[in-house]
This record gives sequence, C-alpha cells and structure tokens, in this order.
Amino acid sequence: MNLSPKAFKLIVDHEGLNQPGAWPGANSGITIGYGYDLGYRTMLEFMRDWQDKLPSNVLQQLARAIGKRGADARILAPSFREIRIPKDASMEVLRINSIPSYIAETRRVFPGVELLPEDAAGALVSLVYNRGGGMKGDSRREMRAIQKAVLARDLKEIAAQLRAMKRLWAGKNLGGLLRRRDEEAALVESCI
Repeated sequence: MNLSPKAFKLIVDHEGLNQPGAWPGANSGITIGYGYDLGYRTMLEFMRDWQDKLPSNVLQQLARAIGKRGADARILAPSFREIRIPKDASMEVLRINSIPSYIAETRRVFPGVELLPEDAAGALVSLVYNRGGGMKGDSRREMRAIQKAVLARDLKEIAAQLRAMKRLWAGKNLGGLLRRRDEEAALVESCI
C-alpha cells in the first residue's frame, strides 16, 4: 500500500514542521519534525529514527522528553527553545520511518484498507497518524464505525464518520483538527 500524493500533502500541511520549544497542547508530548511526538515514542524508536540526523548533544537533550505527555511535556518545552529541527531531516524521517509505520498501523486498525482507492486509504493513514489506532471508549466510536465501513468499502460512510468525529473537538478552539477531518472526508469523497 502506497500513500497517495494528496494524502501525503494533507499530512504535511496539518502536521507542520514542529520545533521542540513549542508544545502542541492537550495530551501531546514534545513534538518534533512532522508530527513526531516524543511523548508516544520509545528511546529505541527515537534513536533509530534520529541518531544520524541530529547532533549527539541535541539527541541527549531531547531524550528527556521521551514518554512525557501533557503537563509534563509543557513544563519541559521551554528548555528546548534553542533547538531547531532541520526541515530536510524531518522530511526524511517522515518519508522513511513515520509514513511506513503509520501505513502498517492503518492496515492493522482498518483491515481491508488496501482495497480502497489510494486517496481514500491515504485519508485513513492521516487519521491514524493524527489519532493513533486505539479503538476503546466513546471517543473511538467513529473509528469502530469506519472499521466496518472499510470492510464494506462504503466510502460515503467512511467520509460521514470522519466528519462525525468532529464532535470531539467542536467548541474547544481546535479548528485545525476540525479542518483536518473535513479534508480527510473530502479526500475519501473524491474517490466516489
């Protein structure tokens, strides 16, 4: 399964190039590159993905953020203000490490996704890139509905559930997430 150019652009546009001194908020950890959240990474993953792209002193500093999320990450963020993550290195990690990993996770979470049109499948990679693959709890009910819609290859239902998911962020000053779900839904609908 490949990621379509439109889906790749959607991910890059919404993730943006993150710098470690600017904490994204909510339950996020310190995020670098294109959505590479250190709060949800292991030390092994971080070193594998970045050791040849950042100086060793920067790696050591950022290693303090591994596993730290929410308020713990917010407290750490100011200590990283002087660190700049290069765009080229970030793009390389995105293409070589992150995208293949999220494609695999999307295939695990949404069996049969590889049978969907490339842009529709890519919209679901964007969703998993942003939200992860968890399926438990009320906040994941649309994800579970998307699982069923993927098996049925029901693109209209996938798009509807992506939009329905916006209930989680409505009125919380999270317009970026609302736009992302709309753009993912539109990408799915472009395949109908």
